[in-house]
Amino acid sequence: MTKVAKLKIFTAVFLLLFLGGLTAILLSGETLHILKSVFSNNVSAEEAQAMLFEIGWRGYVTLGLLSMLQVVFTFLPAEPAQVVSGITFGFWWGSLICFSGVVLGNTIIYVLYKIYGNKLTQYFQTNAEFDFDAARKSKRVALIILILYFLPAIPYGIICLFAATLNIKYPKYIVLTATGALPSIFIGVGLGHMAMSLSWILSLVVFLVLVLLLIILFKNRSKLFKKLNAFMQKKNATLKKPSKFVWNTAICCSRAYFGGKIKVKFNNTVGRIQGPAIVLCNHGSFIDFVYAGTLLKKERPHFITARLYSYHKTLGKLIRKVGCIPKSMFSADLESTKQCMRVLSSGRVLAMMPEARLSTVGRFEDIQPSTYKFIQRANVPVYTIMCRGDYLANPKWGDGARRGSVVNVTLAPLFKEGETATLTLAELQARVEQALYYDEFAWLENNPHITYRKKTIAEGLENILYRCPACGEMHCIKTQKDTVFCEKCGAKWQMNGRYAFTEEKPFKNFAEWYDWQVEKTRKEITEKTEYLLQSKVELRHASVDGKSLTRHAGEGICSFSKEGLRYTGTEDGKEIEKFFPLSQIYRLLFGAGQDFEIYEGKEIWFFVPEDKRSCVLWYVVSGILKELYGE
Repeated sequence: MTKVAKLKIFTAVFLLLFLGGLTAILLSGETLHILKSVFSNNVSAEEAQAMLFEIGWRGYVTLGLLSMLQVVFTFLPAEPAQVVSGITFGFWWGSLICFSGVVLGNTIIYVLYKIYGNKLTQYFQTNAEFDFDAARKSKRVALIILILYFLPAIPYGIICLFAATLNIKYPKYIVLTATGALPSIFIGVGLGHMAMSLSWILSLVVFLVLVLLLIILFKNRSKLFKKLNAFMQKKNATLKKPSKFVWNTAICCSRAYFGGKIKVKFNNTVGRIQGPAIVLCNHGSFIDFVYAGTLLKKERPHFITARLYSYHKTLGKLIRKVGCIPKSMFSADLESTKQCMRVLSSGRVLAMMPEARLSTVGRFEDIQPSTYKFIQRANVPVYTIMCRGDYLANPKWGDGARRGSVVNVTLAPLFKEGETATLTLAELQARVEQALYYDEFAWLENNPHITYRKKTIAEGLENILYRCPACGEMHCIKTQKDTVFCEKCGAKWQMNGRYAFTEEKPFKNFAEWYDWQVEKTRKEITEKTEYLLQSKVELRHASVDGKSLTRHAGEGICSFSKEGLRYTGTEDGKEIEKFFPLSQIYRLLFGAGQDFEIYEGKEIWFFVPEDKRSCVLWYVVSGILKELYGE
């Protein structure tokens, strides 16, 4: 058993014993009688006060523990214990007792989260229409936490757990959460104190006013949450020009890391770009951002990046420092679009990889129609950055950069200012595709001097080659060093330093193999009346604590047909059925040998199939189904 597992078990046992001890105290002797008086009208305030005084220190402990329990157990109301504290011990002592209990409850939640992490969120659920993800990323998150304490429908425990997910130090956490609870404590205890020290008529009037105010707030909670969400988005929308120091440091470090293996040749046919402008770059390799960023280092453009990377706290902070704009790929993302328009309206440069995913086999991937509409609407000068050799230097499926790689990077003009508005969408699309089209194997044929050196040059190909050409079996391909083989029939293919199979049978290279299997899949889909792709999957969502990109959220079955994508299983401990109609799907994104994914708003549905080699098949099927049956 690991130390972490032992710690979790010890904490659970200790917590059970602690709660058991509290229960014993609260349900023993006169304390039980007092508790009944707190939640009923059978005992007068004077009688409750007298009983609490009679039992001495147990009276203090009882009310303090009740205040602690209403934090940990979110369904318990806080007001009864606060009112009785004010009745019995007066305003200041009563406030101190309740405050101590709240501090203890907040501390318990902080400790539990540090031990159990995201699993704790399954217990603390809320139906409040509040965007916790946006709040977590806000620069004014501390102010937002304090505001939440004044709003209805969100228990203290939920707010404390949210604060704990920010990964702030305990002193800051406890000051923030305890301070937020103070106004509520003062009001509750004050009501009790007034009932004893002032006339009952005045106390009743104050009580009724507070109740009326609470009812008004509760009925208008949707509007309040909507305004708070808008406030956060407005504040989060501030996009400064990328930090020059951070930008240059990131580019230098990235180039130094890959510099020993990849020789890059830059060609700038434009000179310095004057904003506002858009730069379109093809996307054959993950490190295209480094190539484009180096060529545009004086402009320091704002790159559009997958929202997935912003889920990680440290990485998200870094990409924001260099001006990146998170985008939910292949999904409507109004916030990202507004950020892009702000960049252009500020006279800056916006850079994007319009294919929105890495190339699978080193060829141009299609572009979503909404991208062309955005370019036309922006109506600013447009440039292109073409990277040739980038895919072969560091392919999507590969295990790192290859020695001997050569990458040519060229910046060229495409549209002048005002020109995009004069074109039809079809004309604009044709010119963009012509400018960005690439075929890495065709480029390699024109560069016979290039040879890639890597002992494991073929490893990872099993994550894009899902069908054996010899026996036709699915997901049976494996790789070792420079060899690709079928674990079912034993057929083998050896690959040389130019990504070609030495015998050139039945395919010259893996791109031809990929095309063959895509056509086989297309034929299967068209010939079957009801085609269905199905797999057991692990569901993952955006990380809550920011220590990773995603977190475990559930398990279930994913099914894909011409109607769309369906997930049936668990999500954060609840049984659900989630359906994405084909009309809302452009393509499923996929990580080679990792996952397939789809965005919905700011949330990612990240599916890890039972056989990770099948991820590419989900991507292929999504494209074919969209082509055949999509709107």
